[in-house]
Amino acid sequence: MSSGGIEESKKLAAYAAVDLHVQPHHKFIGIGSGSTVPYVVDRIVAQGKANDDRIFLPTGFQSKELIVKAGLTLGDIDQYTKLDVTIDGADEVDSHLNAIKGGGACQLREKVLAEAADTWIIVADYRKKSEILGTSWHQGVPIEVTPFAYARALLILREKLGSRNATLRMAKAKAGPVVTDNGNFCIDAPFSEADYKNPTELLTKLKLITGVVEVGLFCGMAKAAYFGNEDGSVTLRNADGSEESVQGKK
Repeated sequence: MSSGGIEESKKLAAYAAVDLHVQPHHKFIGIGSGSTVPYVVDRIVAQGKANDDRIFLPTGFQSKELIVKAGLTLGDIDQYTKLDVTIDGADEVDSHLNAIKGGGACQLREKVLAEAADTWIIVADYRKKSEILGTSWHQGVPIEVTPFAYARALLILREKLGSRNATLRMAKAKAGPVVTDNGNFCIDAPFSEADYKNPTELLTKLKLITGVVEVGLFCGMAKAAYFGNEDGSVTLRNADGSEESVQGKK
């Protein structure tokens, strides 16, 4: 599929999610990170006057810029600790709506806003839809770790937890490692299919590593995921694994 077709599928998924889950009475809204999120903001902006008394909270620098440039009111989790809905992208989503996130190294703030929301919704294109995590996302689980502890964390991942190819994520436009919005490093740790089949257990093991700040496994959190398809349709996947087709609106 062409890049233009993939972008169209992202837009359809984002539009469907906003139309169904960002309602007029929602006043506190979390805006996630990733390549699908600009379409989420575009659709929210199209709701017009409904945005006049809304507050929007970003998960990172990208979404903060989107909120500001769209002329929406920017808020902070320090002020608004309970949200009505957060809509975010994902790197991969399994049949039970467990997700891998953190390809953009924003997993800590993304998880805070996901947990703060009454409803957390995932939007993505069809390439992110899997039955088991690790099927299409081969880079591994993103793990945010303090700089002081990264070497020990890598050792534990490789020698004790079975992620032999765990690596420190390096920056592409600067020398040295990627630095998160929180001043930390990011490790990418691939695991076996057996590990990915029980992501909650894997998440617990990773969180117990000293120095780990947050892990890019989002388990049992999403209410629904919307996937834009090649044919212009949108697939809605629910937490029980059921799916239905939703008409995407342009």
